[in-house]
Amino acid sequence: MKKSPAQLSDIFTCTRCGYCCQGETTVSLDQEDQARMMAELGLSREEMEEQYWRVTEGVVQMRIVDHHCIFYTAESGCAVHEGRPWRCGQWPLHPSILADEDNFRTIRESCPGINQELSWEQFCGVFRLLLEQDKRLLC
Repeated sequence: MKKSPAQLSDIFTCTRCGYCCQGETTVSLDQEDQARMMAELGLSREEMEEQYWRVTEGVVQMRIVDHHCIFYTAESGCAVHEGRPWRCGQWPLHPSILADEDNFRTIRESCPGINQELSWEQFCGVFRLLLEQDKRLLC
């Protein structure tokens, strides 16, 4: 009997709680992130820089407002979810979780979307299969 491929929902289902959007820092946006975000919002680079991005020595990041990403609101979650940076789409399934059980526990405690029933070993087994299927896994 052939084993079915691993599914993201086996280990994670985003609840759009916004915990990952909180903090005083944000991710850097690569060229693809910038283009995807501009397309999603229908804005030019200049408009994005004026309204949403902070550019420091050529590094583009989303601005922080009231201790969270500028695109996050408690009412609707991420306002640019379909155009979000790949690093945001990756979270909380960062490959470093595979190397450190304490890291897994910390992330699992802070993220209600992680399947709480799985042990670290079970989680890692499915996560590794998912990464084999798609090297740039997005949640």
